[in-house]
Parts: sequence; structure tokens; C-alpha cells
Amino acid sequence: MFLPQPPPGGAPSEPVPFAFLAEADRFRSNVAPPPRERATAGQIAGRWLLGLTIVSALVGSLVLGMPALSADQATQQTQQSQASDGR
Repeated sequence: MFLPQPPPGGAPSEPVPFAFLAEADRFRSNVAPPPRERATAGQIAGRWLLGLTIVSALVGSLVLGMPALSADQATQQTQQSQASDGR
């Protein structure tokens, strides 16, 4: 069980049940993490292929979608010419 220790000044203080958190800041591990594994040529090629596929899909959707987003020039000219002829 945790027994509170009086501070060095002698006056009792409030007990801190999580004193180990203060010690955690001072703790340093002497064990180094293992080095990261290098990606194989197949993994690098797969990442490039995935990126190229995503970019080409975005470009393709723009190419196919732009005609639908633009106003049809032939329809507008036909409507304007009919209106100017008085029809």
C-alpha cells in the first residue's frame, strides 16, 4: 500500500498515488528500436503503380467529365439564331 511521505520541509502534503508518472519522464531506455526494413523492388514498383493508377483515374474522370460540364455551343448558337430570325 502507498504511504505518503512528508515533504523535505516537514509539513505533510497531499498524497500522490501516481508518483510513477513523474518518474516516467526521467526514464530512458538503453534499448534501441530495430532499424526499419527497406522496401523491396516489388513493393516500390507496386506503390508507383498504385499512385499512377490513382492519378490516371483522376485525369480520366476530368477528360470524360469536362464535355458534360461545358455548355453545348452548338445548341446555344442554334437557339440564338432561331431567336434572331423571329421564329
